[in-house]
Parts: sequence; C-alpha cells; structure tokens
Amino acid sequence: MKAIILARVSDPKQDSNQAQVDRVTDYIARKGLTPWKTYEIEESSTRGDREKFQLIIKEIKGSKEPIALVVDTVDRLQRGFKESVQLDEMRKLGKVELYFYRENLVIHKDSNSADLIRWDMAVMIARAYVLQLSDNVKRKQEQMRRNGELTGKPPIGYKSIYDSEGKRLDIVFDLATSGLIKEIFVMYATGNYSILGIKKKMAKKIFLNPSMIHNILTNTFYYGEMFSKGKLYPHKYQPLITRNLFLKCRQVKKSWSRKPFQSAAKPYIFRGLIRCAKCGCVLSPETAHDKYIYYSCTNARKAICNKRFYIPEKDLLKPIYEVLEKFKTIPQTKIDEIVTGLKESSASKVLYHTTAIKELQRSYNDTQIKIDRMMDLLIDGSLSKDDYERKLKEMKSKQYDINIQIEDHTRADENYYLTANIVLNLAKDAIKLFESSEIPEKRAILNYLLQNPTTNGKKLDFTLRSPYNEILNVPSQPLGHRAAN
Repeated sequence: MKAIILARVSDPKQDSNQAQVDRVTDYIARKGLTPWKTYEIEESSTRGDREKFQLIIKEIKGSKEPIALVVDTVDRLQRGFKESVQLDEMRKLGKVELYFYRENLVIHKDSNSADLIRWDMAVMIARAYVLQLSDNVKRKQEQMRRNGELTGKPPIGYKSIYDSEGKRLDIVFDLATSGLIKEIFVMYATGNYSILGIKKKMAKKIFLNPSMIHNILTNTFYYGEMFSKGKLYPHKYQPLITRNLFLKCRQVKKSWSRKPFQSAAKPYIFRGLIRCAKCGCVLSPETAHDKYIYYSCTNARKAICNKRFYIPEKDLLKPIYEVLEKFKTIPQTKIDEIVTGLKESSASKVLYHTTAIKELQRSYNDTQIKIDRMMDLLIDGSLSKDDYERKLKEMKSKQYDINIQIEDHTRADENYYLTANIVLNLAKDAIKLFESSEIPEKRAILNYLLQNPTTNGKKLDFTLRSPYNEILNVPSQPLGHRAAN
C-alpha cells in the first residue's frame, strides 16, 4: 500500500518536522508500506480551515487505490473531531488507513470498537490539553485588567502606540476624533439632543450611526473605567471626560427610554436543542394545563411545513432513556483496558510536555539573569532609577507569564489520564446522573451527548457525539475481536 507521511508543527518549540519524518520512515519500512509522498506542514490544528491538511485529504480522495496516512502521533494529525468526520468516512469506504506510530495504533475499515475508541479518546485528550493551555491567555488577560491595561482595541477617540516589535506601549488620545467624542457627551448631557439629533448635528464632522453613538455614550472607558467580563476595572490611561458628565448622560438616557420589559423564560429540557427535519426550524415548547409539556415546529416556513405536530416531552425522552440505559452494560474490565491502552500510548504527550517545561524554565532563568545584571548597572550608575523600574516591571511581568504557563502545563499533565477514565465512567452512570439532575443539568448532558437532534414527524432522531457513539459498541465485542463497521 502506498503511504503518505504527514509531519506537522505549529510552534517552533515543538519537535521538528524532520525528526517526525525520520521516525515514521523507519516505521513504514517495518509495516511493509511503500513511501509515496511526504508533507511537512506548519499550521495550527485548531484554527482556520487547515488548507494544507485539506490538500492531503483531496489527494487521498482522488487516489484510485487505498492510501496509508502515517503520522508520528494522533495530535500531529488532529486536535479535534472536525477532521474525524472526513477521515472516518474515507476509512469506512476503504480509501484510507491511519497509522499512528507512537500510539502503535492502526485504524482501517475493519477496526474494532476498542481501537476506534482509542482513536476518539486520543483526539479528545489532545483537545483537552489545548484547552488547558489556553487558560494561560485568560489568566494573563485577567492580570492585565487588574493592572489597568486594556486587553482589546481602544474605543474611538483613542489610539494605541506600539514599539518596533509590535508590542503595545500605551493608549493615548486620537487627536482627530477625541474632541468630537467629548463634544457628543456635552451635547447629550444638555438633554436637548436625542441620539438621532446628535447624528445629524455631527454629520459634517464625523459619520456615526445611532448604534455607534449609543455605544459611545454608555462606554465607561471614557471617564476612567473599562468594562470586561461583567466587571468594571479602573484603567491607567488618561480619561477623556469626567465621571460626573458620564452620569449626567446616563440620567438623560433614562428620561428618553422606557423601562425595559423583563421576563424569565421557563426552563424546558429540549428548548432550542431540537430542529424540525423537514424545514430546519427549532421546536418550540409549551405547557398545557400547567403540567403537560409539548413541543412543536414553529412553522416559520409555512411553504415547507403545512401541518403542525404536537409532540409530548415524555415521547421525546423515551429514546434518550433507551440510549442511556445501554451505557450501563459497559463492563468495568473493558473500561480499565481502554484506559491502560491510552496510558501506554502517551509517549508523544510526555515528550511535548517535558520539552515545553524545559524551555519555559530556561526562559525564566534567562530573564532572572537580566534582572541581576540590571541591578549591577543601577548600582554603578550606568542605568537610571526610572529606566531600571520600567524594565524591571516588564521582566517581572514576563516571569509571571512564564509561571502561569508552567502551572497550566503541569495541570494539563495531571489531568491527561484522568480525562479518559472520567468520560468512560460518566457514560456508565449516565442514566442515574440524568434522572437525578435538574433541568439545566439535563440540558447540559444532552448537549454533551447528542449531535444534530431532529424530529421527523413525531419521531426523535439523533446521533451520539464521539467517543460515546463507539463506547456503545464495547459491550458486544471483545477488545481483540475485529468487526466490520
């Protein structure tokens, strides 16, 4: 069988493409495959459309004979289930076989459920690892907010100042627009101008639509506080207006606006989750006689749906309970075997984790050396106190960022093996968990398990998300048994 070698890096700190190719080349020879093409790509597996990866998919689809796609490890091929849909479709048709060197795993059209679960679980764990590391960005941004630094773009009336490397140094008034923004606040505070009146008055000076003017008048950044993640943080930049002027405008706005109507939507298990298979509209819930819950198509596209079906919620729940009941049949011995297999295939994760930690520690130590040298320069008078304090703040901020990354890598490492065990055991206890949950928790479980739920007439149709779709096949097959899919 002809083989395509795929090597991928998204970060220069990762194992090189050439190292991956060298390992996989020896592996191909042992497997008796014939090297055909080699792709060394640099792209993220979680952002964008993965154009280079799609070229490989097109190459495989266009081949008249089966192709072996060989990679160093699962996470070099994918870190999410988006690609699984394409690959699994070609696998079932016999167009492609997937060879994962480090996991010692081969996926083909006759793969048994245990191997398919190992593939799904490896993808899910790779994704979980990425999500853990992304916490670093959130923590860094939270620290910036606490320091009074804006994490996004400044509002109209301000502009960012950058250094030669593209790092933002400060946010200052934009002289072309800052005076006009202040004029808008002053005009509105008089109570003599509506938002539309301001739009007309300012038309010759600056184009602003009504929504833009509304956003300006409600933006606390202009008087010295930035609103982010539901909180107000004092910022370190120069205010454009006083807080009193802002509050005056708020009072004027209340006098123009009516009190908004507020209502709390009653919780329903399937609200917003199910669509009509015929027209694609979301099913709408309603309660009859204060106790019976029914769902029906909103019938928004009357040309397609000319009849309205009312489906009792209890009927929609029946197939859900049937599926959850099946999860109870998973033997603990098979859960343990799958988790053990995942542990044995963790070489790639260990390598990346170790390399990343070493690089972060090296960067932290290099920064500390620079801090020590700066102190020497301060003592001998080669560096002023102001310059020392400014550079010290920058370097300490960098060290803080490095510590967060080390902490996130460590947490991701600790959770690596737990993920598989938790998911499999959660599936086993799914019906008990579902029955004992409140409606919001039941909705969360259904969102986690179900994919594309629809109604065809009065029947609920759905598929299970990976890896739960394969987990259901485990009880009926020995782990070593091969069954055609």
